[in-house]
Amino acid sequence: MAGAAHCSLQAKRLLLDPKFEGYKLSLEPLACYQLGLDAAVAEVQLRDDQYTLDHMRAFGMYNYLHLDSWYQDNVYYVDQFGRVMNLSVTLDTALQKPREVFRLPTDLTACDNRLCASMHFPSSTWVTLSDGTGRLYLIKSGKRGSSASEKWEIVFNEELGSPFIVAHSVSFIKSDAHSLTVLLLRVEKDELDTKGSGFHVTLEWVTVAERKEGDHRYEIIKRRVLQGKSVPHYAAIEPSGDGLMIVSHKPFTFMQSESDKLFSEENDDAKVSNEKKDPLYYWQQTEDDVTITVHLPQDITKDDIKICFSPDNICVTLKDQTPLMEGNLYSSVDHESCTWIIREDKSLEISLIKKNEGCRWPELIIGDTRGELIMDPSQCSEIAESLMHLTSEVMNPNPEKENPPCNAQELEECDAFLEDGASLCRFDGDTLKVTHIINLGSNQYLFSVVVNPKEMPCFCLRHDVDALLWQPHSDQPENMWEHIATFNALGYVQASKQDKKFMACAPDYSYAALCECLRRVFIYRQPTPLATVLYNRKEGRQVGQVAKQLVATLEASDPILGFQATSERLFVLTTKTLFLIKVNSGN
Repeated sequence: MAGAAHCSLQAKRLLLDPKFEGYKLSLEPLACYQLGLDAAVAEVQLRDDQYTLDHMRAFGMYNYLHLDSWYQDNVYYVDQFGRVMNLSVTLDTALQKPREVFRLPTDLTACDNRLCASMHFPSSTWVTLSDGTGRLYLIKSGKRGSSASEKWEIVFNEELGSPFIVAHSVSFIKSDAHSLTVLLLRVEKDELDTKGSGFHVTLEWVTVAERKEGDHRYEIIKRRVLQGKSVPHYAAIEPSGDGLMIVSHKPFTFMQSESDKLFSEENDDAKVSNEKKDPLYYWQQTEDDVTITVHLPQDITKDDIKICFSPDNICVTLKDQTPLMEGNLYSSVDHESCTWIIREDKSLEISLIKKNEGCRWPELIIGDTRGELIMDPSQCSEIAESLMHLTSEVMNPNPEKENPPCNAQELEECDAFLEDGASLCRFDGDTLKVTHIINLGSNQYLFSVVVNPKEMPCFCLRHDVDALLWQPHSDQPENMWEHIATFNALGYVQASKQDKKFMACAPDYSYAALCECLRRVFIYRQPTPLATVLYNRKEGRQVGQVAKQLVATLEASDPILGFQATSERLFVLTTKTLFLIKVNSGN
């Protein structure tokens, strides 16, 4: 992470509401429509050897319903016959059955170690698709959501090794050639990991470009692999294809090719040899003075040495060369009393008399790390004694009664964060190094959502009790992560939902929603002005607006497999049914 800019997320105060009073449960009925599926969703259960938390996060909690953000209210899923099924909604009262738009060429049941099929929509006319067996398809779809112009045609398909799921993809033009770049997620066995789970997570970044021959064929031009020890919460490629952003509990690093490794090892050897160099000088101090010792080359005589003392500065030169030591001293000295001699062992000894007696210097020359401080045992014990009051072997030895210490037992369960070490990193596609890093600390990751399909997906983080939505801007270095919306108290509310499975929000921020593993869906609307006058009895004041919570209970006994939100409605997918919940009426 050396060289990476350490950044922070800046919340917009105007988007925060410190006076938010909570959600009021509303009993208003929600229109709910359901469509029976011709064939069950192609759900893939975790195998016995997929037992880690990472397997559960990546594949066990997979969202089988895919929202096409390029077209309004357009969703897809893959059924057990390998058919990609689409539902495009215009009128809730005139719903059509999901229709087949594409069929995977391979027999999904023939592969024992397959994962769930996955897809992503990098543009309004392109689709990236994985069948879960390790094969990647790039498909030209035409304008989607309309049966007249939608025709899915395979432009590229290739076996890329062990099974993966498509995490993200983008489409862009570079050097007058069309390119697609895809992020593939795998959880793989790690033979070297004997103390951990025995697995590692890889993100393969594959770039496929149109061939220059003009035959409209595509080929892989670049494959890069990142490796980490936890499934990323968020991983997305920048619209230009030049960088990558990852939110994860544990860091990811690029795996080097053999030629890169050799170059890196040479650099490491050079670094080690630099690190092994002896200090340029040694120095000791008492309360009154500082003594500096410099080892001299054999051919240096007294006449070759030139030392200039001033109250705040020292300069040591040998044979009129570049100064050996030069700079501002940590504290002032009595420069007229400073002396130097050449000792019998051919070393130069310089004595500085401190002006401020008793002042302990942490460094000799400000910013100079080439020297080494030598301390005698009495000084070490003196320092330890002076710091003794800061530590104690007794837990909380003398608490103030008015200000009792924090008691962890008083914290509520939803205030505990399991993953305090999460970070957001931005990787450069050319150097493969981290350019920006944000330590998220207790800002728990909640979910991601596409607000504008031409931009990167937004991610939602818990900030105190609220949930804040952040839009990455890879082309704006000064405003790379913009706070665009706030869901009041949602961070706290969601933490109390023990059985939650998926979270989402409307692209227009009008509501946020979460669903449990079975049946129940919770909807949290943004505060809206009241049509009637409402008073807060406790405080005796008028309430101007209220935020509503709504609850929908689905008529289904099957577990929820997919969950997506649009500005008007929620889509909820179970094994054999697709539910539509009308949340907002269209304009």
